[in-house]
Amino acid sequence: MARRSLKASTVGIEKAKKAFKIREWTQEYLASEIGLETRQPIWKFFTGKPIERQNFMEICFRLGLDWQDIAELPNQRLLTENNQEWENCQDTESLVQMLRSRLSDKIKSQCGTTRLLDIDQPIQLEEIYVSTNILNNVTSRRWVDILDLQSFIPEEFNCFASNQLYQERVSAIQAVITYPKLMVLGKPGSGKTTFLQYIAMQCNQGKLLSDRIPIFIRLKNFAEDARETGNYSLLNYISQQLADCGASDQEIQTLLVSGKILILLDGLDEIPEDDNAKIITKIRSFAANYYQNKLILTCRIGYQQYQFEEFSDVEIADFDCFQIETFVQNWFVNVSKNSIEKGKALACKFVQKLQLLENQQIRELAVRPLLLNLACCVFKACSDFPIRRVEFYNKGLDILLNRWDKVRNIKRDEIYLHLSLAQKIELLSQIAAITFKQGHYFFTQRIVEQYITDYLCNLSIAQTEPDILQLNSEAVLKLLETHGLLIEQAQGIYSFSHIAFQEYLTAKNIVNSANPQILEKKLIDLVHHLTEPRWRKIFLLTAGMLDNPTCLLQLMKQHIDRLVAFDRQLENFFNWLNHKSLSVQSTHNRVAIRAFYLTLELLDDLNLTNDLAFSLGIDLRLTSNLTPDLALDIALQCALHLSVALYNEPTLDRVLALSYTLPDRQTLVCNPELQSSLQKLKEQLPTPVQGRENLKEWWNTNGQTWANELRLVIVRCRNIGHQWQFSEQQKEILKQYYTASQLLVDCLNSACKVTPTVPESILATLLLPTAKAESKFINHSSNKF
Repeated sequence: MARRSLKASTVGIEKAKKAFKIREWTQEYLASEIGLETRQPIWKFFTGKPIERQNFMEICFRLGLDWQDIAELPNQRLLTENNQEWENCQDTESLVQMLRSRLSDKIKSQCGTTRLLDIDQPIQLEEIYVSTNILNNVTSRRWVDILDLQSFIPEEFNCFASNQLYQERVSAIQAVITYPKLMVLGKPGSGKTTFLQYIAMQCNQGKLLSDRIPIFIRLKNFAEDARETGNYSLLNYISQQLADCGASDQEIQTLLVSGKILILLDGLDEIPEDDNAKIITKIRSFAANYYQNKLILTCRIGYQQYQFEEFSDVEIADFDCFQIETFVQNWFVNVSKNSIEKGKALACKFVQKLQLLENQQIRELAVRPLLLNLACCVFKACSDFPIRRVEFYNKGLDILLNRWDKVRNIKRDEIYLHLSLAQKIELLSQIAAITFKQGHYFFTQRIVEQYITDYLCNLSIAQTEPDILQLNSEAVLKLLETHGLLIEQAQGIYSFSHIAFQEYLTAKNIVNSANPQILEKKLIDLVHHLTEPRWRKIFLLTAGMLDNPTCLLQLMKQHIDRLVAFDRQLENFFNWLNHKSLSVQSTHNRVAIRAFYLTLELLDDLNLTNDLAFSLGIDLRLTSNLTPDLALDIALQCALHLSVALYNEPTLDRVLALSYTLPDRQTLVCNPELQSSLQKLKEQLPTPVQGRENLKEWWNTNGQTWANELRLVIVRCRNIGHQWQFSEQQKEILKQYYTASQLLVDCLNSACKVTPTVPESILATLLLPTAKAESKFINHSSNKF
């Protein structure tokens, strides 16, 4: 059959040239975007010459144009297969409307509702559906150098969908309108079926492609029916559905030849392996013979091994922030059956919690509808995300590797080798641990297949012949990609679908060591990374997974103590910290007070944020009950900061703020020396009535002396605000000590399985001089154990 061509009309050429000029592209660039080897078809397009139909449509899509507005189309006629002319077009339109009406209830039954995992009842599609976007280019087909991908720092890698960095998103509906044949690819749970159901419903209601009859077919069901009857003809399957609505053979042929059917084929990846080749052949044959009909196919990324001629491949994009918020609001109002007001309030709370730093990993997973639904289910239980992230990631893995296929009764044929669920997780854990330790978030196909080969060689069922091992490794990689855990980021370059899974599986590889000696060695290796920020989540996950994390916690504490050991100046600093914490009157946990003053004193040296996160992790009572001593020292430290800021820009507003920041007489009634000294300093400050110029002149002349005197008063009366004169090396050590100590506290708080005596003994010696900490730890341990 000859390929059909299209050419642009005179008006269409003008529209296209304007769109092309706005984008500032070259014809060579547009050709490369479409995948053409030369710019010849582009030149022909802009000069009104015929070009291949698919290329014509692709050019229009890239320019943001509707191809039907640009093309010079012939008068529409209805033809039979033998090119017989049908004289009354109105009769065909009437037939379309009649059959669509008769099919309406069936389409509503097939596509009007959807099932969400762990939700008892079907949900009306319109109550949960969120507008779908697609990516311009299928991710796995990009040609990108691995060094370019590796250059993404982990923060960037977390904040965006890792496989969709810097890719333009467009409306999926626009792609449906533009392309006559469409292959919709996506990861498991990305919303492929839901999108296809939405298209069917929109067409059924006359809101989209209203001149066509929607036929929705689950290819898994089609394969089962075909196996029973022995008839794999897609033409017969579609014709039977139309015949069931009362259409005659001649009417069915008319509809098919004139392109009045919208065929929606869901789940190419769900066809059993034995039926695969037959059904793909039938789809190709139908698409070629009845080319005027619109076909849309869905398939998982990683499964598709076939190219369908004249089909345009697009990839469903992960949710952006707006889509997440829309889905969450729909979920808490319609799925959770709350009132509109309560549902919106819960959705708002969900989104606010999701934005918190500690929920970054959940936020990363929530870009996929399947995992976002899991997050909503978990959040619903207590209006918050669980402290133990471990269970959330474990459920996510189980859904992707096992449950999502099981609840939909899909049995996938694993070519060459059958791996159990436990073996898949063990393999993924090994790949995660190796690549994460190397600092690699991306890795080549050759490398990951070698990791798989190494794993398979250790299985008792493994074939050892090199050729068979290579085939098995390739098959297992495709299997893991089909499950949505590993994804091809570009040609021959892979990564985990979410860095959260790579981190979780890395921790799992540490914990799942049956031999105690091997586990201890892995924990010692882990502690060597204690001061590296990217390992923070591995520590938290490992502490949460271990049946008894006491060994890990003690190793962390020993490593922290060694950071500041043997440095006399740092030893003096921690002696001061201990003395200061003992001098204040407070009912708070003593180590929380040490953390409070550690933060307060090192604000400038370490560029810390002025908050109580560290001390709050130890004693939550600090949020609502800050004792007078602590409140006074915060105010004085703020005054010091303002006085330093005035060096650079002495403004009237800052002087007034400084005056108000200094504690009043009533606050200082129990400290007469401090009260008197601060009052004298306040009286020296210029007043607003003296004007801005006088203020600047006074501060330039007296400001340095005044600020130094303020510091001396605070040091003398409150023993804070010291200028420690740390070297740059000491500052770096202190920053490592600070963040490592905070991480240790977070691990203690991560609901890990330890007896109360373990955190008590560790916290009792935290933030103390090394010698005192060792002595106190021995005494505390002997009293407790």
